[in-house]
Amino acid sequence: MMTDNIFLKIIEKKIPAKIIYEDDLCLAFNDINPQAPTHVVLIPKKVIPTHDEVTKEDKELLGHLHVVAAQLAGQLGLTDGYRLVINCKEHGGQTVPHLHMHLLGGRGLGWPPG
Repeated sequence: MMTDNIFLKIIEKKIPAKIIYEDDLCLAFNDINPQAPTHVVLIPKKVIPTHDEVTKEDKELLGHLHVVAAQLAGQLGLTDGYRLVINCKEHGGQTVPHLHMHLLGGRGLGWPPG
């Protein structure tokens, strides 16, 4: 278990976050450095360091994250569309060693993204 993982500390309520959703499998909170008017980080409570480490046993958890993301998008009024982003490892833009999904919306999002 990674004791220096900031997301794990948020899950354990050791550091504050503006949590907007939580259940037994995941939680979602507003990003402290938003890249869009709506920028929510959705994390599983199970520590999976990178997307490369997802296994067959995680498929229900990942499906749950997508269902929660869609529900949050609706609740947050992202009716014109939104983007889901999962970064993998340093060159993919991942800065926290805990799988997470960014829900971005509230403005037009260009392509390519990075």
